[in-house]
Amino acid sequence: MTIKVMAAIDASPYAEAVCDYAVWAAKRLAVPMAVIHVLDKAQHTHTPDLSGSIGLGSQEVLLQQLAELDEKHGKLAMERGRLILDAAKSRAEQAGVNGVDERLRHGTLVETLVELEDETRLLVMGKRGFSSADAHGHMGLHVEQVIRNLHKPILLTQQRYQEPQRIMLAYDGSATAFKGLEMLAASPLCKGLPVHLVMAGANVEAAQQQVETAADILRIAGFNPNVAIVAGEPDEVLNQYQQEHHIDLMVMGAYGHSRIRQFIVGSTTTAMISKAKCSLLILR
Repeated sequence: MTIKVMAAIDASPYAEAVCDYAVWAAKRLAVPMAVIHVLDKAQHTHTPDLSGSIGLGSQEVLLQQLAELDEKHGKLAMERGRLILDAAKSRAEQAGVNGVDERLRHGTLVETLVELEDETRLLVMGKRGFSSADAHGHMGLHVEQVIRNLHKPILLTQQRYQEPQRIMLAYDGSATAFKGLEMLAASPLCKGLPVHLVMAGANVEAAQQQVETAADILRIAGFNPNVAIVAGEPDEVLNQYQQEHHIDLMVMGAYGHSRIRQFIVGSTTTAMISKAKCSLLILR
């Protein structure tokens, strides 16, 4: 089984950026790339269910017409999906990635991505999808579910591609953050890029020790990190730091596992993703 960078593509304004970030990641990681489009019947079928309000005399004819209309919707959705995938593949190949794999699947996005998890090195998807593309300041409808169910790194993109030149690791000293730190240090994805190691909270001795320990790990891996501790709520001050220092890619840990930690860390993660002005690399 070949491990790939998986790009989840839909008809939203994020599609081109998702493709471009996947190309960037595939080249950096030196792995193949696949583009995926999922046909969710609930999203592409808009025919109302009238079976309960159809009169006895016309019921059979109308139900047959509704079934034919559903079939037509399905065929149109499949054709659109193929066109979306073909366009993404062509874009990736023009950017220098050959042999892009196309996947057109039926089902839900979350279930499909979980099924493909063993083949996934990195998942790239838009911060919002087709059904919520205009909901600025919020996450897409499926983003949180994907993050909670997929145990692979996820790159969430903004609408426009910006090749990462400066990265920022949002660090809180937790076990999840430390695992993410180790993953970042070991991966070729961000090698050679300037990295900012930033912690939100009081600048006390314990925090200083935590960030210095983390910085040493990055230095051993060949990075030269800029270290900072900023006071305030994480979702506010970390996003402010990102904008002030022109960070292109923010790296952070995902949700916690216990119910209490999931509530606390999960709310912070959700707020960070919703307010971020740059693309995010979510590590599990």
